[in-house]
Amino acid sequence: MGIRSDMGIDLGTATVLVYIKGKGIVLQEPSVVAIDRNTDKILAVGEEARSMLGRTPGNIVAIRPLKDGVISDFDITEKMLKYFIKKTIGKSIFKPRVIVCVPSGVTEVEKRAVLDACNQAGAKKTYLIEEPVAAAIGAGVELSKPSGSMIIDMGGGTTDVAVLSLGGIVVSKSIKIAGDKFDEAIVRYIRKKYNVMIGLRSAEDLKISIGTAFPVEEENFVEVRGRNLVTGLPKNLTISSTDMLEALEETVTTVADAVHAVLEKTPPELSADISEKGIIMTGGGCLLKGLDKLVAKRTGVPVYIAEEPISCVAEGTGKALEMLDVYESSLLSSDSKKSYRE
Repeated sequence: MGIRSDMGIDLGTATVLVYIKGKGIVLQEPSVVAIDRNTDKILAVGEEARSMLGRTPGNIVAIRPLKDGVISDFDITEKMLKYFIKKTIGKSIFKPRVIVCVPSGVTEVEKRAVLDACNQAGAKKTYLIEEPVAAAIGAGVELSKPSGSMIIDMGGGTTDVAVLSLGGIVVSKSIKIAGDKFDEAIVRYIRKKYNVMIGLRSAEDLKISIGTAFPVEEENFVEVRGRNLVTGLPKNLTISSTDMLEALEETVTTVADAVHAVLEKTPPELSADISEKGIIMTGGGCLLKGLDKLVAKRTGVPVYIAEEPISCVAEGTGKALEMLDVYESSLLSSDSKKSYRE
């Protein structure tokens, strides 16, 4: 109770992971908050709130306070962070130092919003680390050498593509197309083709079970339940892998285009390193079946999925925390005494 628990937070659009120094990842929960509109009281956070998405009465609303990798609702994010910090460290008398990762393309205003939210939530000092850097550290990439490495970090809200060398980002591109946009594409496709409306959670289940970005050898089928838009009645549908391939074609092509665009801007020496070492994919979004094959086909470079893709960024944030003396100079930080909303 008397020891300060420094922590690394992967503040994702879909999931929040918390890494405690010396303990590893201690929390992994959806970034969802359920609120009573009438009283502004928080009813549930994390997994409990996620189970309420799309199933709440009028006065209760389940909110995802982060959209496309950035804070869309400051107050709710602050309350969510406060809840997760308290849940992981309990009643510590020492405020923790916190490292939070942000997408590589966020603006100064968005960075300050994250710093302020963490400090308001109870951090002694907050540092920011860019997601591709954290992902690379978590995937075990040796960043200190003058050798090029390429990372694709795909979460729920953003896909970050970056070429790293000597501990920093040389070329990067951040696009607001990732896991959430895949779900939305599936909903749109089923509505257009079958005249049936399904929820985002059903779309996510379809994506996980039979979603694919590359033609599959064996066709798979899954039954999904939705609402017939003509009759307004519930309807069961059988969806195939081919349906998923068609539904996701546009969004996955945009991701492959972003990777191609970054490779085009990469200095020749680093390009040679990348073609030799391959591209590393991290984040939950990269688990979409066949996405690695699609990127490899488009770029002509081998693509590897990191060992623990979902926890890579959190692990990297934690490792940066444990080597704060090495990374501190390159991290944006703020003291909790200073407010950025002034």
